[in-house]
Amino acid sequence: MPWRGPVPEKTFPGILSTVGNTPLVELARLLPDFGSRVFGKVERFNPGGSIKDRSALGMLLGAIRGGEVEPGRSVIVESSSGNLAVGLAQICRYFGLRFICVVDGKTTEQNLAILRAFRAEVEVVTERDELTGEYLPVRLRRVRELVDRIPGAYWPNQYASPLNPKAHETTMREIAESLDGKVDYLFCPVSTFGTLRGCRDHIREGGLGTRVVAVDALGSAIFGLESTQRLIPGHGASVVPPLADPAYADEVVHISDLECVVACRRLIAREAVLAGGSSGAAVAALWKIRHRVPEGSNCVLMFPDGGDRYLDTIYSDAWVRENFGDVSHLWKD
Repeated sequence: MPWRGPVPEKTFPGILSTVGNTPLVELARLLPDFGSRVFGKVERFNPGGSIKDRSALGMLLGAIRGGEVEPGRSVIVESSSGNLAVGLAQICRYFGLRFICVVDGKTTEQNLAILRAFRAEVEVVTERDELTGEYLPVRLRRVRELVDRIPGAYWPNQYASPLNPKAHETTMREIAESLDGKVDYLFCPVSTFGTLRGCRDHIREGGLGTRVVAVDALGSAIFGLESTQRLIPGHGASVVPPLADPAYADEVVHISDLECVVACRRLIAREAVLAGGSSGAAVAALWKIRHRVPEGSNCVLMFPDGGDRYLDTIYSDAWVRENFGDVSHLWKD
């Protein structure tokens, strides 16, 4: 008899009810001879494909319940070049909300196609900020202009909304419950700081002894480095987000674009996990400090999204050679 897979125990009342409860997967092959267990919190299993579904749903549901957003009348305006945009687009389509997304020149054609499939309206910023050389400040200025001009406009503001980290208290609760509270290390990529802040809030509330490692991009301004142009989106930021607080992290590890690529390629080679750039950054951060991790620890790596949206970059041999040269030896055993 052919294998038909597990029989589902229940049905779900709409696609949005499938946000959360993503799997925690043990990665026994990732670091041979490592004296601790490694787990990945695989957020690509959210319906929009990333951890940002949690933030998007938390922010919009909070605004709807609070009366700030009215389905059929309100217009959602947000700045995002990737995953949050997709999450918001799906949720806005579900609730019948008009959605205007301000993206930039680094947004992939695949993400643009997904946004248009959900009937989102896309505004593309092509000019960089004169001071920082980055797109984000220009995107934020355009959002403010749209909100001021459009009647019924509402800006969820992933960079400052307390509903963003609030959504990730649940993320950490899921992790802690899966490991019976024994979470010794959490490696968390940062961008808006929502995930890390929410996880830390749950750690404090639950009295967990988890050491939180913030995984930032080399060239990101979040922890005080000079902002420089980066190739791989998903973690890091060119300006310090209002939600950021260095005290929430026990340790910070900065990861270069090349280290992201190598870690992503190593992850797929050893564990058959097709992960996004920020997930690779979490793997690279563990690799960097592995010798300082006490034996017998449980290490959890946050995997914010999958690698299907990075096929033309991280997983393209031609793109890697063009940007880094012949570096394939770095991930081959």
